[in-house]
Amino acid sequence: MVIFLAGCGNLKNSDLSNNATTSTKKKSYQTTGSTAGEYSVLLRNGQYKISPISGITATNNSNDVDLKNLESGLMSLSLAEFSANKFVFQEGQELTRAQVSAWLNRYDKKSNKNGLNPVDNKKTDADTRNPIYLEQVIEQDYLTGSGSTYELGGISIGLAMNSVDYFTKVKDGPQYKTTINRATQLEQGKKIATKLLKQLRSRKKFQNIPIMIGIFSKTASDSLVGGNYLATGLAPDNKKSITDWKTVDEQSQVLPTIGNDKPINSNDAESFSNFKAAVQGYFPNISGVIGRVHYRSGQLTSFEITVNTQFYGYAQINSFAKLVLSSAKKFLPNNVPLEILVQSVNDPQALISKEKANSAYNVHVFR
Repeated sequence: MVIFLAGCGNLKNSDLSNNATTSTKKKSYQTTGSTAGEYSVLLRNGQYKISPISGITATNNSNDVDLKNLESGLMSLSLAEFSANKFVFQEGQELTRAQVSAWLNRYDKKSNKNGLNPVDNKKTDADTRNPIYLEQVIEQDYLTGSGSTYELGGISIGLAMNSVDYFTKVKDGPQYKTTINRATQLEQGKKIATKLLKQLRSRKKFQNIPIMIGIFSKTASDSLVGGNYLATGLAPDNKKSITDWKTVDEQSQVLPTIGNDKPINSNDAESFSNFKAAVQGYFPNISGVIGRVHYRSGQLTSFEITVNTQFYGYAQINSFAKLVLSSAKKFLPNNVPLEILVQSVNDPQALISKEKANSAYNVHVFR
């Protein structure tokens, strides 16, 4: 939630802009404040609008860290096509649950001609069956206007492609998996994007707006680090296909690295190691410290750390939060958004974060 609100504008520290209107009883729009390079969020009658397709997936291959990267990554990539100076953000309101559910199901000539996943070839071998490629679709709307009038200026669609498709050969039987490499994810994602665009352009509302599509590579369901975008493409007004796909250079990694994995950036890995040593040395009952780093075009864009503890007293947590803050300032990079969550098995205990590079830290101890 902290990362998402940071991407949408700071709701806590910003007032609603003065473009609210009471000229109509049916609709009253406001926008949240924003900072440079970030979107304002459109509110309707003072309320945040949740997308009706939120949470719909093809299978049970769910992963919270995937979802965070899927949403925040698409918003970040959308800035290149829909400037935050001109557009405001709203969770997708145009696609329906029925439409997206049909897309996520397998194609069937008789019962589901709109299905974007391949027909079931009835094979059960991991290497010969047709897997579920498309796991999830998200929509983000970008609108222009002011006062009581806003109109859709463009949309971004995120296609979450499975890197692993889990299946059973018989009902309630053991689980198997089909592994899908990135090249295949990208190939299938582009094919799906073309089919999806043709369906969208058949609706009048989607004919005269640009549509950006991002192809996202999901991780395994038990992964500690989220997936990344592989490519984006823009279909200008009326175009039913994307001819110019842009490669997205994104990487994510867990720290400390696992097995023989080498750090993406040795300096960041060393910074984390020093931070981890400092906080683990403070109390004898620190269960573990895990970091998650994300890079785009080789540059660190976010740093998230989870510290698991086995103490519960307020004085202990408050004291520890102060140590975490001082250690973060001393060891961790300053030019990147940071989030450090201190938690027990059952509850969050403290949150130390800064929303933007070079901004001040915020510290909150949960009571």
